[in-house]
Amino acid sequence: MVSLDEALIARLKKGSNHFEVLVDPEGAFEYRQGNDVKLETILAVEDIFSDAKKGDHAAESDIINSFGTDDVYEVAGNIIMHGELQLTQEQRKYFLEEKTKQVVSIIAHNALNPQTRAPHPPARIKNAMEEAKVHIDPLKSVDEQVKIVMKAIRPIIPIRFEEADIKVQIPPSYAAKSYGEIANFGTLVKDKWENDGSWTAVVRMPAGLQNDFYGLINRLTKGDAETELL
Repeated sequence: MVSLDEALIARLKKGSNHFEVLVDPEGAFEYRQGNDVKLETILAVEDIFSDAKKGDHAAESDIINSFGTDDVYEVAGNIIMHGELQLTQEQRKYFLEEKTKQVVSIIAHNALNPQTRAPHPPARIKNAMEEAKVHIDPLKSVDEQVKIVMKAIRPIIPIRFEEADIKVQIPPSYAAKSYGEIANFGTLVKDKWENDGSWTAVVRMPAGLQNDFYGLINRLTKGDAETELL
């Protein structure tokens, strides 16, 4: 259970009534995004308020009339999911930075430049976001905002989500010990063990992970492997 000093207010208006709960900021965000979060771990106080700052509790009759139940967890979950989270300036800055990092990371790992077939570095994506003046909302889901950002930056940099197929040929001396890591990196489209003990495979992956894949191959084979982007 989060302390009162670290809690924020989640607020929901139903008709003329206001309902509030005190919650852990990170836990409330996780809950809103559909992650498996137990409400008892994120509530600072197991009560429903009409004004949390004053400590005024909501009337039981108002709670039942508005939510159809007086179960604290069910009502609190409804407020967190559908209400407004009252972030402090420090909390908003923190979650904004974290959400921006997540959005940039997802785009960098899954998108490429269709003209060069190469991934965009995170710095280039972030610069394009700044140029497009697209704003991240710390209260919206990452998936939702990835779509918003992609639409905003397409006029600025050539970019699209795509998968890449890379053919790799591993020499016999590295094939057996390299198989597991390579196979787990992406999806094996096809693979074949050659008569000399070498291994040939086509691995499908998010386009933005190409450089990571080449780095893995070089590490596993000390640079003694052949790769081809198909």
